[in-house]
Amino acid sequence: MRANIAATPTAPSRAKGAQGKATRDHILWRCLSYLRHYWPMTLAAYLTVLGINGLNLISPKLIQRGVDQGISGGQQGVLFSICLSLVGLVIVKGFLTFAQGYLSEASSQGVAYELRNAIHAKLQSLSFGYHDRAESGQLLARAISDVDRIRFLTGRAILRFVDSGVLFAGTAIVLIGMNPALALLSLGTMPILAFQAWRFQSAFRPLSGKVQQQLAVLTTRLEQNLRGARVVKAFAQEPAECERFERENQSLLDVNVQAASMQAWNVPLMNLIANIGTVFIIWYGGILVIQSRLTLGQLVAFSTYLAQLVMPMRRVGALITSLANAVASGERVFEILDAESEVREAPSAPPLPPARGEVRFDHVSFTYFGRRRVLEDISFTARPGEIIALLGATGSGKSTVVNLIPRFYDPTSGRILIDGVDIRTVTLGSLRSQIGMVMQETTLFASTIRENLAFGRPEASFEEIVAAARAAAAHDFIMEMPEGYDTRVGERGTTLSGGQKQRIAIARALLMDPRILILDEATSSVDTETEQQIQAALERLMVGRTSIVIAQRLSTLRKANLILVLDHGRIVARGTHAELLRSSGFYADIYYRQIMPTNKGSASLEDLSLGASAGLGREA
Repeated sequence: MRANIAATPTAPSRAKGAQGKATRDHILWRCLSYLRHYWPMTLAAYLTVLGINGLNLISPKLIQRGVDQGISGGQQGVLFSICLSLVGLVIVKGFLTFAQGYLSEASSQGVAYELRNAIHAKLQSLSFGYHDRAESGQLLARAISDVDRIRFLTGRAILRFVDSGVLFAGTAIVLIGMNPALALLSLGTMPILAFQAWRFQSAFRPLSGKVQQQLAVLTTRLEQNLRGARVVKAFAQEPAECERFERENQSLLDVNVQAASMQAWNVPLMNLIANIGTVFIIWYGGILVIQSRLTLGQLVAFSTYLAQLVMPMRRVGALITSLANAVASGERVFEILDAESEVREAPSAPPLPPARGEVRFDHVSFTYFGRRRVLEDISFTARPGEIIALLGATGSGKSTVVNLIPRFYDPTSGRILIDGVDIRTVTLGSLRSQIGMVMQETTLFASTIRENLAFGRPEASFEEIVAAARAAAAHDFIMEMPEGYDTRVGERGTTLSGGQKQRIAIARALLMDPRILILDEATSSVDTETEQQIQAALERLMVGRTSIVIAQRLSTLRKANLILVLDHGRIVARGTHAELLRSSGFYADIYYRQIMPTNKGSASLEDLSLGASAGLGREA
């Protein structure tokens, strides 16, 4: 999923450093670009920085006057008015600080909102090929944890950077105006502080990426354990899974401790550097006061200015950490947003007209991930209303054939046409809305039965939903549920049996009223009575529709207008059931090994005699 770019041995390290800086700057600006939709709030938040820092620059001047005129000069009235003024400044500063916090947080939450929407939309648009390679836990961590770090960057982090810069510039100007020598001496530690912050950020950023990566690994492990809870318990693997989780958790702990250790060294070092300036003020400023070259009020004001400056400078270390975290998170988030889907919709693609149902494969081949050939030169035509049965051993390519029709993947070569229209030239939505799918593994969502039934047609009336459920033999068991159609099913429908889930899937397909059906009719996991109900529902579903069926039952093979026998991605035989029994020993072999054992008592004497003939012909 992530591209691996190896630097050539001859490339100078300086070039790599410049490239890394360019990448960091690009990611940073890209994160900040999401603020453009919230620029009024963002601008207002940054304007409050000027107001707050203006008040910060006034306060020490008032304190200087209070000390020199009020305390040293013995003027109680001046001292009282100065104290009232300081209280007023604190109140105004409080209102501005509230406005700053609200505005910056509102705009950064908007950024998080847009990023999560963009990630979700991107994941929905990416083809099956991407999801085959991606891990859901990784994607969850990026959509939640990484986005939250970017939110903090676009909100308080950058705002505090600007606040620190404005305060530093304003304080430096005021201090130099008061006493240039003392100002330069006290501010001389600031370049050292900035250098240490930069050095820390350079070392911490890769470690921050490791933390996020390991967090995603841990999330994946937890997500898989939750999803496979039944399998874990069935095989009594709770201790083993706990041990695996503990190993990943220990790895996360190790990198977090390493990051905490680096921060623990950085914070006191930054404090030490910042406080050296205060020591210089007390030492050299005290000498100037003793020599009457500086008033006591000015010395107090100097100390107050530097104290105001030290706190933002101390925060720079934490802000640099946030910046490193956010850039690492931005890389991971934009990996998703920049991912290219193998299945693309043409910008000017028209919708597919209402289909009659003709499906044609024209010399279709498919290579999985560009490495493994799955289908080779597949050609056939399903005319409107026909049943095409696919038969073959596991791995023969049956599922790939049906997954190509709704463009879950695109053929490596060849074309698939519906009513003579290449499906790559029409919109995906219009194509898939005319295809109904009932697969062996039914996916239901953690919502009500009614919502699951209407998933393909949310606008369907309740009467239409009930009619579809009746046709799929699902209405009776639904009405036995505690709240009928409003009963909530568990995640992935775990509160329903396999047969119940499959009948809901059939009803869901019926409600869409598609012209083309894709069916995996496997019913090996249900009892005989449920199997008969499902089969009856499937037969009602197929009436008048073009059906592409991964066949598991004799009744389907007998009704099929065309049976395609696949082996290692190629069609090795085609024809009706009777024709293939007469002419194809390969078909007869699969038929008696796969179909007959699950359809005991269904074979006719004609099938047996035809199969025997095919076997004799093969031996000859």
